[in-house]
Amino acid sequence: MTQDEALQILKAGRNVFLTGEPGSGKTHTINRYVQWLRERGIDPAITASTGIAATHIGGYTVHAWSGIGIRSDLKKEDFERLRQNKRVARRVRAARVLIVDEVSMLSAATLAVVDAACRALREGHEPFGGMQVVLVGDFFQLPPVARRDVAESSVPQLLPREDERARFAYRSSSWQALDPTICYLSEQHRQEDAAFLEILSAIRRGAVGAAHRALLRSRCDSTLSAKANGAGITQLYSHNLDVDRVNVAALRKLPGPERTFTMERAGPEALTAQLVRGCLSPETLGLRKGARVMFTKNNFTDGFVNGTTGTVTGFTDDAAAFPIVQVRGGREIVAEPMEWAIEANGSVLARLIQVPLRLAWAITVHKSQGMSLDAAHVDLTGAFEYGQGYVALSRVRTLNGLTLAGFNERSLAVHPEIAERDADFRHQSDTARTTLLSDAAALKKMHTQFIKACGGKEPQGNNVKKADEASEVGTANKRSGNTYSVDAVRAQYPNAYRGWNAEEDADLARRFKAGEKPETMAQALGRQPSAIRSRLVKLGLLEESADNGKQSDSAVSRRN
Repeated sequence: MTQDEALQILKAGRNVFLTGEPGSGKTHTINRYVQWLRERGIDPAITASTGIAATHIGGYTVHAWSGIGIRSDLKKEDFERLRQNKRVARRVRAARVLIVDEVSMLSAATLAVVDAACRALREGHEPFGGMQVVLVGDFFQLPPVARRDVAESSVPQLLPREDERARFAYRSSSWQALDPTICYLSEQHRQEDAAFLEILSAIRRGAVGAAHRALLRSRCDSTLSAKANGAGITQLYSHNLDVDRVNVAALRKLPGPERTFTMERAGPEALTAQLVRGCLSPETLGLRKGARVMFTKNNFTDGFVNGTTGTVTGFTDDAAAFPIVQVRGGREIVAEPMEWAIEANGSVLARLIQVPLRLAWAITVHKSQGMSLDAAHVDLTGAFEYGQGYVALSRVRTLNGLTLAGFNERSLAVHPEIAERDADFRHQSDTARTTLLSDAAALKKMHTQFIKACGGKEPQGNNVKKADEASEVGTANKRSGNTYSVDAVRAQYPNAYRGWNAEEDADLARRFKAGEKPETMAQALGRQPSAIRSRLVKLGLLEESADNGKQSDSAVSRRN
Protein backbone atom coordinates (compact mmCIF):
# COMPACT_ATOMS: atom_id res chain seq x y z
CA MET A 1 0.00 0.00 0.00
CA THR A 2 1.30 3.48 -0.84
CA GLN A 3 1.36 6.41 1.57
CA ASP A 4 -1.38 8.18 -0.41
CA GLU A 5 -3.63 5.10 -0.24
CA ALA A 6 -3.14 4.78 3.52
CA LEU A 7 -3.92 8.46 3.93
CA GLN A 8 -7.25 8.06 2.16
CA ILE A 9 -8.23 5.25 4.56
CA LEU A 10 -7.19 7.33 7.57
CA LYS A 11 -9.32 10.23 6.37
CA ALA A 12 -12.34 7.92 6.28
CA GLY A 13 -12.17 7.70 10.09
CA ARG A 14 -11.41 4.00 10.27
CA ASN A 15 -9.34 2.57 13.09
CA VAL A 16 -5.97 1.79 11.52
CA PHE A 17 -2.76 -0.08 12.22
CA LEU A 18 -0.18 1.70 10.05
CA THR A 19 2.91 -0.44 9.59
CA GLY A 20 5.77 -1.10 7.20
CA GLU A 21 9.50 -1.54 7.09
CA PRO A 22 11.83 1.20 8.40
CA GLY A 23 11.99 3.97 5.81
CA SER A 24 8.55 3.20 4.36
CA GLY A 25 7.18 6.56 5.47
CA LYS A 26 5.01 5.80 8.51
CA THR A 27 5.95 9.02 10.31
CA HIS A 28 5.57 11.09 7.14
CA THR A 29 2.10 9.66 6.52
CA ILE A 30 1.00 10.40 10.08
CA ASN A 31 2.37 13.95 9.84
CA ARG A 32 0.32 14.49 6.68
CA TYR A 33 -2.78 13.13 8.40
CA VAL A 34 -2.27 15.32 11.48
CA GLN A 35 -1.92 18.37 9.24
CA TRP A 36 -5.09 17.42 7.35
CA LEU A 37 -7.01 17.09 10.62
CA ARG A 38 -5.75 20.39 12.03
CA GLU A 39 -6.62 22.24 8.83
CA ARG A 40 -10.20 21.15 9.54
CA GLY A 41 -10.19 22.17 13.19
CA ILE A 42 -9.67 18.66 14.56
CA ASP A 43 -6.80 18.42 17.04
CA PRO A 44 -5.67 14.78 17.41
CA ALA A 45 -4.23 13.34 20.61
CA ILE A 46 -0.66 12.39 19.70
CA THR A 47 0.93 9.79 21.94
CA ALA A 48 3.61 7.11 21.90
CA SER A 49 4.54 4.01 23.84
CA THR A 50 7.80 5.40 25.24
CA GLY A 51 9.22 8.72 26.36
CA ILE A 52 11.78 8.79 23.54
CA ALA A 53 9.15 8.14 20.88
CA ALA A 54 6.82 10.72 22.47
CA THR A 55 9.60 13.31 22.39
CA HIS A 56 10.16 12.69 18.68
CA ILE A 57 6.53 13.46 17.87
CA GLY A 58 5.95 16.24 20.42
CA GLY A 59 3.29 14.36 22.37
CA TYR A 60 2.60 12.41 25.53
CA THR A 61 3.32 8.86 26.41
CA VAL A 62 0.02 7.08 26.08
CA HIS A 63 0.34 6.20 29.78
CA ALA A 64 0.44 9.88 30.79
CA TRP A 65 -2.22 10.98 28.30
CA SER A 66 -4.73 8.40 29.50
CA GLY A 67 -3.84 8.87 33.17
CA ILE A 68 -2.98 5.19 33.78
CA GLY A 69 0.67 5.80 34.66
CA ILE A 70 2.51 2.51 35.11
CA ARG A 71 -0.58 0.46 35.93
CA SER A 72 -1.03 -2.89 34.23
CA ASP A 73 -4.60 -3.22 35.46
CA LEU A 74 -7.32 -0.94 36.82
CA LYS A 75 -9.34 -1.50 39.97
CA LYS A 76 -12.50 0.26 41.10
CA GLU A 77 -10.62 2.92 43.05
CA ASP A 78 -8.38 3.58 40.04
CA PHE A 79 -11.38 4.42 37.89
CA GLU A 80 -12.61 6.82 40.55
CA ARG A 81 -9.24 8.56 40.67
CA LEU A 82 -9.22 8.88 36.89
CA ARG A 83 -12.64 10.53 36.88
CA GLN A 84 -11.54 12.96 39.59
CA ASN A 85 -8.48 13.99 37.57
CA LYS A 86 -10.18 16.80 35.68
CA ARG A 87 -7.29 17.49 33.32
CA VAL A 88 -7.03 13.87 32.17
CA ALA A 89 -10.81 13.47 31.98
CA ARG A 90 -11.15 16.66 29.93
CA ARG A 91 -8.53 15.77 27.32
CA VAL A 92 -9.70 12.16 26.92
CA ARG A 93 -13.33 13.24 26.52
CA ALA A 94 -12.37 15.96 24.05
CA ALA A 95 -10.31 13.67 21.82
CA ARG A 96 -11.75 12.57 18.50
CA VAL A 97 -8.61 10.91 17.17
CA LEU A 98 -5.98 9.05 19.21
CA ILE A 99 -2.60 8.30 17.61
CA VAL A 100 -0.27 5.82 19.36
CA ASP A 101 3.23 5.66 17.87
CA GLU A 102 5.71 2.78 18.36
CA VAL A 103 2.89 0.43 19.32
CA SER A 104 5.32 -2.51 19.02
CA MET A 105 6.75 -1.45 22.38
CA LEU A 106 3.33 -1.42 24.05
CA SER A 107 2.26 -4.60 25.82
CA ALA A 108 -1.12 -6.23 25.34
CA ALA A 109 -1.99 -5.55 28.99
CA THR A 110 -1.17 -1.85 28.73
CA LEU A 111 -3.25 -1.44 25.57
CA ALA A 112 -6.19 -3.02 27.40
CA VAL A 113 -5.78 -0.63 30.33
CA VAL A 114 -5.69 2.41 28.03
CA ASP A 115 -8.84 1.11 26.33
CA ALA A 116 -10.59 0.67 29.70
CA ALA A 117 -9.59 4.14 30.87
CA CYS A 118 -10.92 5.73 27.67
CA ARG A 119 -14.21 3.85 27.88
CA ALA A 120 -14.68 4.86 31.51
CA LEU A 121 -13.86 8.54 31.00
CA ARG A 122 -15.87 8.84 27.77
CA GLU A 123 -18.72 6.79 29.28
CA GLY A 124 -19.02 4.62 26.19
CA HIS A 125 -18.90 0.90 25.53
CA GLU A 126 -17.20 1.11 22.13
CA PRO A 127 -13.45 0.38 21.97
CA PHE A 128 -11.53 3.37 23.35
CA GLY A 129 -14.81 5.16 23.95
CA GLY A 130 -15.63 5.51 20.26
CA MET A 131 -12.78 7.72 19.03
CA GLN A 132 -10.73 6.89 15.94
CA VAL A 133 -7.59 5.04 17.02
CA VAL A 134 -4.47 5.02 14.83
CA LEU A 135 -1.78 2.57 15.92
CA VAL A 136 1.63 3.08 14.29
CA GLY A 137 4.66 0.82 14.38
CA ASP A 138 6.56 -2.20 13.17
CA PHE A 139 6.57 -5.35 15.28
CA PHE A 140 10.00 -6.30 13.93
CA GLN A 141 11.34 -3.37 15.95
CA LEU A 142 12.19 -3.64 19.65
CA PRO A 143 9.40 -5.41 21.59
CA PRO A 144 7.84 -4.32 24.88
CA VAL A 145 9.89 -4.95 27.98
CA ALA A 146 8.60 -8.01 29.80
CA ARG A 147 7.69 -7.16 33.38
CA ARG A 148 6.47 -9.51 36.07
CA ASP A 149 3.52 -8.10 37.96
CA VAL A 150 3.63 -7.85 41.71
CA ALA A 151 1.56 -10.30 43.73
CA GLU A 152 -2.07 -10.10 42.74
CA SER A 153 -4.27 -7.95 44.91
CA SER A 154 -7.24 -9.39 46.70
CA VAL A 155 -9.36 -6.68 45.07
CA PRO A 156 -11.38 -8.24 42.21
CA GLN A 157 -10.13 -7.33 38.70
CA LEU A 158 -12.43 -5.15 36.62
CA LEU A 159 -10.61 -5.95 33.37
CA PRO A 160 -10.38 -9.32 31.63
CA ARG A 161 -6.88 -10.63 32.43
CA GLU A 162 -4.78 -10.76 29.31
CA ASP A 163 -3.02 -14.00 28.49
CA GLU A 164 0.30 -13.70 30.32
CA ARG A 165 2.02 -14.86 27.13
CA ALA A 166 0.38 -12.01 25.20
CA ARG A 167 3.41 -9.79 25.09
CA PHE A 168 2.51 -8.01 21.87
CA ALA A 169 -0.25 -5.43 21.57
CA TYR A 170 -2.03 -7.25 18.73
CA ARG A 171 -2.80 -10.12 21.14
CA SER A 172 -4.80 -7.80 23.36
CA SER A 173 -8.55 -8.26 23.57
CA SER A 174 -8.76 -4.50 22.99
CA TRP A 175 -6.93 -4.84 19.66
CA GLN A 176 -9.43 -7.52 18.62
CA ALA A 177 -12.35 -5.31 19.62
CA LEU A 178 -10.84 -2.33 17.82
CA ASP A 179 -10.42 -4.45 14.67
CA PRO A 180 -8.08 -1.96 12.96
CA THR A 181 -7.74 -1.79 9.20
CA ILE A 182 -4.18 -2.82 8.33
CA CYS A 183 -2.27 -0.35 6.16
CA TYR A 184 1.08 -1.95 5.31
CA LEU A 185 3.28 0.63 3.54
CA SER A 186 5.29 -0.95 0.75
CA GLU A 187 7.41 1.97 -0.49
CA GLN A 188 11.02 2.40 0.62
CA HIS A 189 12.54 5.85 1.13
CA ARG A 190 15.54 5.20 3.35
CA GLN A 191 17.81 2.44 2.09
CA GLU A 192 19.29 2.92 -1.36
CA ASP A 193 21.24 -0.36 -1.65
CA ALA A 194 19.54 -3.44 -3.12
CA ALA A 195 21.96 -5.93 -1.51
CA PHE A 196 21.49 -4.32 1.89
CA LEU A 197 17.72 -4.30 1.50
CA GLU A 198 17.87 -8.01 0.77
CA ILE A 199 19.74 -8.63 4.05
CA LEU A 200 17.13 -6.68 6.02
CA SER A 201 14.33 -8.44 4.20
CA ALA A 202 15.93 -11.82 4.96
CA ILE A 203 16.07 -10.95 8.67
CA ARG A 204 12.37 -10.05 8.60
CA ARG A 205 11.57 -13.37 6.90
CA GLY A 206 13.77 -15.36 9.27
CA ALA A 207 15.70 -16.53 6.22
CA VAL A 208 19.24 -15.27 6.81
CA GLY A 209 21.53 -17.56 4.82
CA ALA A 210 25.23 -18.13 4.30
CA ALA A 211 25.44 -15.46 1.61
CA HIS A 212 23.84 -12.85 3.88
CA ARG A 213 26.20 -13.72 6.75
CA ALA A 214 29.20 -13.55 4.42
CA LEU A 215 28.16 -10.10 3.24
CA LEU A 216 27.83 -8.91 6.84
CA ARG A 217 31.20 -10.43 7.76
CA SER A 218 32.75 -8.49 4.91
CA ARG A 219 31.82 -5.36 6.89
CA CYS A 220 33.38 -6.65 10.14
CA ASP A 221 36.54 -5.21 11.70
CA SER A 222 36.92 -5.37 15.49
CA THR A 223 39.57 -2.61 15.36
CA LEU A 224 37.28 -0.07 13.73
CA SER A 225 35.92 1.44 16.96
CA ALA A 226 38.94 3.70 17.37
CA LYS A 227 39.00 4.41 13.63
CA ALA A 228 35.30 5.32 13.72
CA ASN A 229 36.04 7.92 16.40
CA GLY A 230 38.59 9.56 14.18
CA ALA A 231 36.37 9.37 11.11
CA GLY A 232 33.37 10.87 12.88
CA ILE A 233 31.18 7.81 12.37
CA THR A 234 28.41 7.09 14.87
CA GLN A 235 28.82 3.86 16.86
CA LEU A 236 25.82 1.81 18.02
CA TYR A 237 25.96 -0.51 21.03
CA SER A 238 23.39 -2.70 22.73
CA HIS A 239 24.38 -1.56 26.25
CA ASN A 240 24.52 1.92 27.86
CA LEU A 241 27.79 1.16 29.62
CA ASP A 242 29.55 0.81 26.29
CA VAL A 243 28.04 4.05 24.98
CA ASP A 244 29.03 6.11 28.03
CA ARG A 245 32.49 4.64 28.06
CA VAL A 246 33.15 5.51 24.42
CA ASN A 247 31.70 9.04 24.58
CA VAL A 248 33.36 10.13 27.81
CA ALA A 249 36.73 8.76 26.77
CA ALA A 250 36.55 10.42 23.38
CA LEU A 251 35.55 13.82 24.80
CA ARG A 252 38.35 13.77 27.37
CA LYS A 253 40.94 13.15 24.70
CA LEU A 254 40.13 16.45 23.02
CA PRO A 255 42.28 19.48 23.90
CA GLY A 256 40.90 22.89 24.83
CA PRO A 257 38.26 24.18 27.25
CA GLU A 258 34.88 22.54 27.69
CA ARG A 259 31.63 24.49 27.27
CA THR A 260 28.60 23.38 29.27
CA PHE A 261 24.97 23.87 28.26
CA THR A 262 22.26 23.29 30.87
CA MET A 263 18.70 22.34 30.01
CA GLU A 264 15.86 24.73 30.97
CA ARG A 265 12.48 23.36 32.08
CA ALA A 266 8.98 24.82 32.30
CA GLY A 267 5.80 23.07 33.36
CA PRO A 268 4.63 20.43 35.85
CA GLU A 269 7.38 18.19 37.16
CA ALA A 270 5.69 14.99 36.00
CA LEU A 271 5.51 16.22 32.40
CA THR A 272 8.97 17.78 32.26
CA ALA A 273 10.38 14.57 33.76
CA GLN A 274 8.76 12.66 30.91
CA LEU A 275 10.33 15.03 28.40
CA VAL A 276 13.74 14.69 30.03
CA ARG A 277 13.56 10.90 29.92
CA GLY A 278 12.71 10.97 26.25
CA CYS A 279 14.94 13.84 25.16
CA LEU A 280 18.02 12.68 23.30
CA SER A 281 19.92 15.78 24.41
CA PRO A 282 21.24 15.46 27.98
CA GLU A 283 20.33 17.77 30.84
CA THR A 284 23.95 18.90 30.98
CA LEU A 285 25.76 18.90 27.67
CA GLY A 286 29.53 19.23 27.71
CA LEU A 287 31.25 20.06 24.41
CA ARG A 288 34.72 20.83 23.18
CA LYS A 289 36.04 21.82 19.81
CA GLY A 290 36.35 18.62 17.80
CA ALA A 291 33.50 16.83 19.59
CA ARG A 292 31.51 14.41 17.50
CA VAL A 293 27.83 15.32 17.85
CA MET A 294 24.41 14.43 16.55
CA PHE A 295 21.43 16.73 16.13
CA THR A 296 18.43 15.54 18.13
CA LYS A 297 15.67 17.63 16.54
CA ASN A 298 14.40 18.46 13.05
CA ASN A 299 14.94 21.90 11.58
CA PHE A 300 14.47 21.77 7.83
CA THR A 301 15.01 25.52 7.48
CA ASP A 302 18.51 25.30 8.92
CA GLY A 303 19.15 22.05 7.11
CA PHE A 304 19.36 19.39 9.81
CA VAL A 305 17.20 16.57 11.11
CA ASN A 306 17.17 14.22 14.07
CA GLY A 307 20.20 12.03 13.30
CA THR A 308 22.31 14.54 11.32
CA THR A 309 25.91 14.14 12.49
CA GLY A 310 28.82 16.54 12.47
CA THR A 311 31.79 17.92 14.36
CA VAL A 312 32.00 20.96 16.63
CA THR A 313 34.39 23.37 14.92
CA GLY A 314 34.07 26.15 17.49
CA PHE A 315 31.62 28.38 19.34
CA THR A 316 29.92 31.66 18.47
CA ASP A 317 31.83 34.78 19.45
CA ASP A 318 29.27 36.12 21.92
CA ALA A 319 28.12 35.57 25.48
CA ALA A 320 25.98 32.58 24.54
CA ALA A 321 28.88 30.79 22.83
CA PHE A 322 26.62 28.39 20.93
CA PRO A 323 28.38 25.48 19.23
CA ILE A 324 29.16 25.63 15.52
CA VAL A 325 28.75 22.23 13.87
CA GLN A 326 30.23 21.25 10.54
CA VAL A 327 28.15 18.60 8.78
CA ARG A 328 28.87 16.53 5.70
CA GLY A 329 29.77 18.64 2.71
CA GLY A 330 31.53 21.22 4.86
CA ARG A 331 28.47 23.31 5.68
CA GLU A 332 28.47 24.86 9.17
CA ILE A 333 25.38 25.23 11.37
CA VAL A 334 25.08 27.25 14.58
CA ALA A 335 23.28 24.95 17.01
CA GLU A 336 21.02 27.32 18.93
CA PRO A 337 18.69 26.08 21.69
CA MET A 338 15.43 24.49 20.61
CA GLU A 339 12.31 23.37 22.40
CA TRP A 340 10.82 19.99 23.26
CA ALA A 341 7.20 20.32 24.25
CA ILE A 342 4.06 18.44 25.20
CA GLU A 343 0.92 19.90 23.64
CA ALA A 344 -2.75 19.18 24.09
CA ASN A 345 -5.60 20.89 22.26
CA GLY A 346 -3.20 23.51 20.93
CA SER A 347 -1.76 24.45 24.33
CA VAL A 348 1.83 23.86 25.45
CA LEU A 349 1.71 22.07 28.82
CA ALA A 350 5.42 21.52 29.39
CA ARG A 351 8.64 22.30 27.59
CA LEU A 352 12.39 21.88 27.66
CA ILE A 353 14.94 24.16 26.06
CA GLN A 354 18.38 22.82 25.23
CA VAL A 355 20.95 22.88 22.47
CA PRO A 356 19.70 20.09 20.14
CA LEU A 357 22.88 18.03 20.27
CA ARG A 358 24.31 15.00 22.02
CA LEU A 359 27.73 13.41 21.97
CA ALA A 360 27.63 10.94 19.15
CA TRP A 361 30.73 8.88 19.00
CA ALA A 362 28.35 6.22 20.32
CA ILE A 363 24.61 5.76 21.12
CA THR A 364 22.50 2.78 22.16
CA VAL A 365 20.53 0.80 19.60
CA HIS A 366 17.42 1.63 21.63
CA LYS A 367 17.95 5.39 21.24
CA SER A 368 18.78 5.03 17.58
CA GLN A 369 15.26 3.76 16.83
CA GLY A 370 13.63 6.22 14.44
CA MET A 371 16.93 7.66 13.16
CA SER A 372 18.40 7.44 9.67
CA LEU A 373 22.19 7.52 9.38
CA ASP A 374 24.56 7.87 6.45
CA ALA A 375 27.20 5.79 8.24
CA ALA A 376 27.52 3.78 11.47
CA HIS A 377 29.87 1.36 13.22
CA VAL A 378 27.74 -1.26 14.97
CA ASP A 379 28.71 -3.67 17.74
CA LEU A 380 26.17 -6.49 17.91
CA THR A 381 28.33 -8.96 19.80
CA GLY A 382 26.27 -8.24 22.92
CA ALA A 383 22.81 -8.17 21.29
CA PHE A 384 20.34 -9.77 23.68
CA GLU A 385 16.85 -8.88 22.43
CA TYR A 386 14.81 -9.91 19.41
CA GLY A 387 14.83 -7.08 16.88
CA GLN A 388 17.92 -5.36 18.32
CA GLY A 389 20.14 -6.25 15.39
CA TYR A 390 17.43 -5.46 12.88
CA VAL A 391 16.87 -2.00 14.37
CA ALA A 392 20.60 -1.24 14.40
CA LEU A 393 21.23 -2.37 10.83
CA SER A 394 18.17 -0.62 9.43
CA ARG A 395 19.35 2.76 10.75
CA VAL A 396 21.95 2.89 7.95
CA ARG A 397 21.03 3.75 4.38
CA THR A 398 23.59 1.61 2.53
CA LEU A 399 25.88 -1.34 3.14
CA ASN A 400 28.88 0.85 2.32
CA GLY A 401 27.89 3.08 5.24
CA LEU A 402 27.98 0.13 7.66
CA THR A 403 30.90 -1.38 9.56
CA LEU A 404 30.56 -4.02 12.23
CA ALA A 405 32.61 -4.89 15.29
CA GLY A 406 30.86 -8.24 15.12
CA PHE A 407 27.46 -9.86 15.52
CA ASN A 408 25.94 -12.83 17.30
CA GLU A 409 23.12 -15.08 16.18
CA ARG A 410 20.57 -13.29 18.38
CA SER A 411 21.22 -10.08 16.44
CA LEU A 412 19.98 -11.76 13.25
CA ALA A 413 16.84 -13.16 14.86
CA VAL A 414 13.35 -11.74 15.00
CA HIS A 415 10.68 -12.99 17.33
CA PRO A 416 9.43 -16.28 15.85
CA GLU A 417 5.82 -15.22 16.25
CA ILE A 418 6.27 -11.93 14.40
CA ALA A 419 7.25 -13.32 11.00
CA GLU A 420 4.07 -15.40 10.89
CA ARG A 421 1.93 -12.49 12.02
CA ASP A 422 3.61 -10.19 9.47
CA ALA A 423 2.34 -12.35 6.61
CA ASP A 424 -1.19 -11.94 7.98
CA PHE A 425 -0.76 -8.16 8.18
CA ARG A 426 0.38 -8.00 4.55
CA HIS A 427 -2.59 -10.07 3.40
CA GLN A 428 -5.07 -7.95 5.39
CA SER A 429 -3.53 -4.79 3.94
CA ASP A 430 -3.93 -6.08 0.39
CA THR A 431 -7.57 -6.92 1.13
CA ALA A 432 -8.22 -3.47 2.58
CA ARG A 433 -6.64 -1.84 -0.45
CA THR A 434 -8.91 -3.77 -2.78
CA THR A 435 -12.16 -3.34 -0.86
CA LEU A 436 -11.87 0.20 0.50
CA LEU A 437 -10.17 2.10 -2.30
CA SER A 438 -12.16 0.94 -5.32
CA ASP A 439 -14.97 3.51 -5.00
CA ALA A 440 -13.58 7.06 -4.92
CA ALA A 441 -17.02 8.67 -4.54
CA ALA A 442 -17.91 6.53 -1.52
CA LEU A 443 -14.51 7.23 0.02
CA LYS A 444 -14.98 10.97 -0.44
CA LYS A 445 -18.38 10.73 1.26
CA MET A 446 -16.78 8.92 4.21
CA HIS A 447 -14.19 11.72 4.50
CA THR A 448 -16.93 14.32 4.69
CA GLN A 449 -18.96 12.35 7.23
CA PHE A 450 -15.92 11.80 9.43
CA ILE A 451 -15.04 15.51 9.46
CA LYS A 452 -18.62 16.34 10.44
CA ALA A 453 -18.71 13.66 13.15
CA CYS A 454 -15.54 15.13 14.67
CA GLY A 455 -16.99 18.63 14.74
CA GLY A 456 -14.59 19.86 12.07
CA LYS A 457 -15.19 21.66 8.81
CA GLU A 458 -13.47 22.14 5.50
CA PRO A 459 -11.36 25.32 5.46
CA GLN A 460 -12.86 28.18 3.46
CA GLY A 461 -16.18 26.41 2.96
CA ASN A 462 -17.48 23.33 1.21
CA ASN A 463 -16.22 24.28 -2.25
CA VAL A 464 -12.56 24.15 -1.29
CA LYS A 465 -10.56 21.76 -3.42
CA LYS A 466 -7.61 20.58 -1.38
CA ALA A 467 -4.41 19.74 -3.22
CA ASP A 468 -4.15 16.26 -1.78
CA GLU A 469 -7.72 15.44 -2.80
CA ALA A 470 -6.68 15.81 -6.43
CA SER A 471 -4.65 12.61 -6.08
CA GLU A 472 -7.31 10.48 -4.37
CA VAL A 473 -7.48 6.87 -5.41
CA GLY A 474 -9.56 6.43 -8.55
CA THR A 475 -9.65 10.18 -9.32
CA ALA A 476 -7.62 10.72 -12.45
CA ASN A 477 -9.46 13.71 -13.86
CA LYS A 478 -8.20 17.23 -13.11
CA ARG A 479 -10.67 19.39 -11.26
CA SER A 480 -11.50 22.67 -12.90
CA GLY A 481 -14.01 25.48 -12.80
CA ASN A 482 -13.80 26.04 -9.04
CA THR A 483 -11.71 28.51 -7.10
CA TYR A 484 -9.05 26.87 -4.96
CA SER A 485 -9.47 29.04 -1.89
CA VAL A 486 -6.61 27.67 0.19
CA ASP A 487 -4.18 28.26 -2.67
CA ALA A 488 -5.41 31.83 -2.93
CA VAL A 489 -4.83 32.42 0.78
CA ARG A 490 -1.41 30.78 0.67
CA ALA A 491 -0.36 33.06 -2.15
CA GLN A 492 -0.21 35.77 0.52
CA TYR A 493 0.32 33.58 3.60
CA PRO A 494 2.34 30.48 2.56
CA ASN A 495 1.83 28.65 5.88
CA ALA A 496 -1.92 29.26 6.19
CA TYR A 497 -3.82 26.26 7.64
CA ARG A 498 -0.64 24.32 8.32
CA GLY A 499 0.08 22.83 11.74
CA TRP A 500 2.48 24.54 14.16
CA ASN A 501 5.61 22.86 15.45
CA ALA A 502 7.65 23.59 18.57
CA GLU A 503 10.26 25.64 16.68
CA GLU A 504 7.59 27.91 15.17
CA ASP A 505 5.95 28.35 18.57
CA ALA A 506 9.30 29.34 20.06
CA ASP A 507 9.88 31.85 17.23
CA LEU A 508 6.38 33.27 17.69
CA ALA A 509 6.93 33.64 21.45
CA ARG A 510 10.26 35.40 20.91
CA ARG A 511 8.70 37.85 18.44
CA PHE A 512 5.77 38.53 20.75
CA LYS A 513 8.05 39.19 23.74
CA ALA A 514 10.11 41.50 21.54
CA GLY A 515 6.98 43.61 21.01
CA GLU A 516 6.07 42.72 17.42
CA LYS A 517 2.44 43.25 16.42
CA PRO A 518 0.36 40.31 15.12
CA GLU A 519 0.25 41.83 11.63
CA THR A 520 4.05 42.05 11.51
CA MET A 521 4.42 38.50 12.80
CA ALA A 522 1.88 37.31 10.23
CA GLN A 523 4.02 38.57 7.36
CA ALA A 524 7.22 37.17 8.84
CA LEU A 525 5.75 33.72 9.60
CA GLY A 526 3.55 33.43 6.52
CA ARG A 527 0.30 33.10 8.47
CA GLN A 528 -2.92 35.06 8.69
CA PRO A 529 -3.14 37.66 11.50
CA SER A 530 -6.14 35.84 12.98
CA ALA A 531 -4.09 32.62 13.14
CA ILE A 532 -1.27 34.48 14.90
CA ARG A 533 -3.65 35.83 17.54
CA SER A 534 -5.25 32.41 17.98
CA ARG A 535 -1.88 30.76 18.49
CA LEU A 536 -0.79 33.39 21.00
CA VAL A 537 -3.90 32.60 23.02
CA LYS A 538 -3.16 28.88 22.90
CA LEU A 539 0.40 29.54 24.06
CA GLY A 540 -0.94 31.57 26.98
CA LEU A 541 0.63 34.81 25.74
CA LEU A 542 -2.70 36.51 25.06
CA GLU A 543 -6.01 36.20 26.83
CA GLU A 544 -9.37 35.85 25.11
CA SER A 545 -11.71 38.76 25.76
CA ALA A 546 -14.59 37.63 27.96
CA ASP A 547 -17.21 39.89 26.35
CA ASN A 548 -16.88 39.01 22.69
CA GLY A 549 -14.60 35.98 22.54
CA LYS A 550 -11.99 37.86 20.51
CA GLN A 551 -8.35 38.06 21.39
CA SER A 552 -7.14 41.25 22.93
CA ASP A 553 -3.56 42.43 22.45
CA SER A 554 -3.77 44.40 25.67
CA ALA A 555 -5.59 41.83 27.80
CA VAL A 556 -2.35 40.21 28.88
CA SER A 557 1.11 41.53 28.38
CA ARG A 558 3.33 38.57 29.15
CA ARG A 559 6.34 39.96 27.41
CA ASN A 560 8.57 39.97 30.46
